[in-house]
Amino acid sequence: MPTRAERIEGGLIGLLVGDALGVPYEFSDPAALPPVEEIEFTPPSNFKRAHEGTPPGTWSDDGAQALCLLDSLLTCGHFDAEDFGRRLVNWYDAGYLAVDGRVFDIGIQTGRALARLRAGAPALEAGSTEENALGNGSLMRVLPLALWHRGADAELVTAACAQSRVTHGHPRAQVCCALYCLWARRTLEETPNPWAAAVSALRAMFPDDAREREELEWSIRPDDPPEGDGSGYVVATLRSARWAQEAGSYEQVVKAAIGLGRDTDTTACVAGGIVGLRDGVTAIPARWRETLRGMELVQPLLDALLKRAVAEQA
Repeated sequence: MPTRAERIEGGLIGLLVGDALGVPYEFSDPAALPPVEEIEFTPPSNFKRAHEGTPPGTWSDDGAQALCLLDSLLTCGHFDAEDFGRRLVNWYDAGYLAVDGRVFDIGIQTGRALARLRAGAPALEAGSTEENALGNGSLMRVLPLALWHRGADAELVTAACAQSRVTHGHPRAQVCCALYCLWARRTLEETPNPWAAAVSALRAMFPDDAREREELEWSIRPDDPPEGDGSGYVVATLRSARWAQEAGSYEQVVKAAIGLGRDTDTTACVAGGIVGLRDGVTAIPARWRETLRGMELVQPLLDALLKRAVAEQA
């Protein structure tokens, strides 16, 4: 059985590998994808890949923003929205924590929020609350919060919602981030049926008439059978990741996520983080771990995260 440290490492590396694996296949219709056995960092030569010129094994905005969040948490010792917002702007403007310093694949709503941050908007007010601003940009990066956080569930939920508000302020996006963090926490704790346990915990936090409860029950619908469509809608991404978890091993899960097509990097990132947390880092195929680019950026953050986790267990 993997140790707690191996699970935490698996969550972070699983997120990054899933993102990098999905990058070449992004925007593709499922029918246009290669056979599942041919889905690798380097696609078949006859496949028209997305992001031409991006070297195989490179994570996208998903991984870079997740590392921005982790670095902010490790530096500040708590979630600081203003610090996190500055790091996101630094990523976009200067390539901070992006492989080769190269920024690509930024979402529309994230770009607009960062423009508001540059103009002086408070970080917690930068994300749009409009109904049409429900992309998955805050969900894709939130896992490091669950890996780092040691407080009560309610504190984790509050921080998950706050980090969403920096780019995606709608309550539905916030609740998706909160549910995902609780799902990750229950997975790390090896709770039987971690999804159901996370849903139960989140329900207990919100009264029946709360807006967050309405979004949980009527928009996310967590009791529905898992399904996936691979789209960039935040609820669809969460559902798709849950659906992909049933595929089996880490490799089977991320390939199932990519097989849905469309927003392949983010679906595989969100699913890959959970299954990496579930099975530990050694369950991620060595051929992907060893060729993941940018590890010089990841390793210092990972070492600090694991050192903190080990110290708290002692």
